[in-house]
Amino acid sequence: MRIAFVASEVSVAQQAWRKLVERYGNVPPEQAELIVTLGGDGFMLRTLHAYHALDVPVYGMKLGRVGFLMNKHRLDGLPERVARAHTASLFPLQMAVVDAAGNHHVALAFNEVSLLRQSNQAAHLEVQLNDTVKLPNLICDGIMVATPAGSTAYNLSAHGPILPLDANVLALTPISPFRPRRWRGAILPHRTGVMLRVLDPGKRPVSATADFHEVRDVHTVAIRQSGGQGVRLLFDPEHNLEQRILDEQFAVE
Repeated sequence: MRIAFVASEVSVAQQAWRKLVERYGNVPPEQAELIVTLGGDGFMLRTLHAYHALDVPVYGMKLGRVGFLMNKHRLDGLPERVARAHTASLFPLQMAVVDAAGNHHVALAFNEVSLLRQSNQAAHLEVQLNDTVKLPNLICDGIMVATPAGSTAYNLSAHGPILPLDANVLALTPISPFRPRRWRGAILPHRTGVMLRVLDPGKRPVSATADFHEVRDVHTVAIRQSGGQGVRLLFDPEHNLEQRILDEQFAVE
């Protein structure tokens, strides 16, 4: 099997990279049958953004602080672990932004697309679903659309729901909502088109971020599941992603 090993810059990941390359060899990602990423969830996200178009499965080993998308790091038995691994398909969101200058920006997000106020003024947002206005004026610090894989990240810290990976839904979660007081978000069919329009953007500026790609001073943000191919993540059967999502809902720490 032709394997491409990619590692974050932290020393422990670099040390593991050298040992794994010595044991199994290494090829460029463009020539690989498997990409093994060494680091934490942040580096995994960057790997997915860099190589998702290659349609090569990705197997992560945890060598960072957060490793929800990663497997345990071990030097031995990699081919056997990969052969036994369960596959989870992740489909990114596409964010299309028009900013204050009229410029257009497009970016993908495997975790979430989030809008956040840029100043001490609360954001005022109009929320449309499939071209129908659902909230004419949401007053909040921000709002996000999260994928199932991303539902345990920023979405969870904002009290959004944890989504099963195969549920074909997205989480629409407000960040510190003020009005309407009783609105705590929604679970959307995965093909729902979301349009967020910033009201009074001159006085109440808002930024939009797709994973780690930020656009500031946005006017409108359109979000929908990307029509392109998803990415295949591989997980050890004893700790697959579905089990992690289930366990996270009962975490007490």
